[in-house]
Amino acid sequence: MTHTFDEAYWEAHWGSAEGGGMPPHPALDTELSSLTPGTALDAGSGEGAEALWLATRDWEVTAVDISAEALRRAASRAPTDVRSVRWIEADLTRWEPETTYDLVTTFYAHPTIPQVEFYRRISRWVTPGGALFIVGHAHGAPHGGHGHHPAQATASPESVRAMLDDTEWDLRTAETRTRHARGMTLNDIVIRAHRLP
Repeated sequence: MTHTFDEAYWEAHWGSAEGGGMPPHPALDTELSSLTPGTALDAGSGEGAEALWLATRDWEVTAVDISAEALRRAASRAPTDVRSVRWIEADLTRWEPETTYDLVTTFYAHPTIPQVEFYRRISRWVTPGGALFIVGHAHGAPHGGHGHHPAQATASPESVRAMLDDTEWDLRTAETRTRHARGMTLNDIVIRAHRLP
């Protein structure tokens, strides 16, 4: 199974997706609760569950996604008292931020470029002393009981670890975790790294 993860693909995906969305990923609590809030970028924000989780914990969030439909859904589910999210429609393989961020996150974002290349790209947007937090599909992970995720949409902790220069990064978490959601078994890579000051 192969996909071209371009704008047309994601508009069709979100246009046919069930309403309600997934809850925020549980690794947010285990990995990020102790961080001091600052500026955050959610790269490939989808329906916004993680961006909104951050915003309700005092982060100033920029949420970027290629799909206008995903961003429409995200903005519509935002609580009325959450005003610290800026929603941007953009292709993350071309878009460049005007600044760096205290936290850069991505959850299952699949662009048109290989997964680890995407992670390398967004890692440049972390300010010195800031954190990079990645959750993605592990190599060989089943796709909700319907085969496996395309190879270009997966990574391994080892491949991400090799991408991060240890003279620039303090790697705190690099592992595969299994969880259950909506009747599916998901095998996720979970990476947290802090850029050295």
